[in-house]
Amino acid sequence: MINYTLTNDKFRIFFLIHCSAGNIHGISEPEGIILMMDKMASASKHVRLHNLAKKEDPGSAPYGNFINYYTFNPPENRLSLIPTTLLKDIGCHPDSSGTVLMLDVGCNTGDLSIALYKHLFQEWRSESNSSNYVYLLGLDLDQDLILRAQDSNPFPQKIQFLSLDITQLDSQAKLISYLEKFGRRHFHLCTCFAVTMWVHLNHGDTAFFALLSQLASLCEYLLLEVQPWKCYRSAARRLRKLGRNDFDHFKMLAVRGDMAAHAKEHLEKWCSMELAQSFGSTSWDRSLMLFKRR
Repeated sequence: MINYTLTNDKFRIFFLIHCSAGNIHGISEPEGIILMMDKMASASKHVRLHNLAKKEDPGSAPYGNFINYYTFNPPENRLSLIPTTLLKDIGCHPDSSGTVLMLDVGCNTGDLSIALYKHLFQEWRSESNSSNYVYLLGLDLDQDLILRAQDSNPFPQKIQFLSLDITQLDSQAKLISYLEKFGRRHFHLCTCFAVTMWVHLNHGDTAFFALLSQLASLCEYLLLEVQPWKCYRSAARRLRKLGRNDFDHFKMLAVRGDMAAHAKEHLEKWCSMELAQSFGSTSWDRSLMLFKRR
């Protein structure tokens, strides 16, 4: 993307210089600017599609940032287990005047974020006109995926997508800054679907628990989907079949086995949260657990 940006900057300067004198080669300045923007948009789309296509190779997505993720795990696999009344169930009532804030960590191209918003919005809208006060922030570390999410976002006033690595130290400050804009200290609901394994594989046991602690610190309710241990083995096996190096921490992980139980124990013992409800398991045998702040 850096090379592309430099190329477009040079093109922009060159083009504006050659159009700034008025009508050069039959092209007026406004027309030249419009043509320039069209060329830049076309080039941008080409580069982004090229980068996204590379991620269709499972080995090119070591952080779970698959471009085609929702073609093999569509949003309905989770939404079928989540009640449309969830916001009301956690104490967010449509007739209240307060703003409801949701956070989706690891949103990929935003398909599930948008589908979840619509899923919960139906119930909210049916009871009140206060749906204008429900906002969702989706995060992903992959800039290309976020750009795609932004392009397909049908509710840009209510849903925002941000490229942010939740494991980085500065992520907490950025999220707190977002909350402060609404006069809030916590998100009402944070969702984290199938992210924990990728953090665990790439950063180790400490990072696995640190992620859970950070999520708990950000929200009043946490809807969590933890990949089971068999998914770890499958991810490592995919890399080996492609002749790539194994995940840095896979063989050194001490936290193994029932990953949902490990997550639950940590959240309840160290994060002042408790399991409020289990929504069952997806078709991929992954539990959806709702935790609440004590």
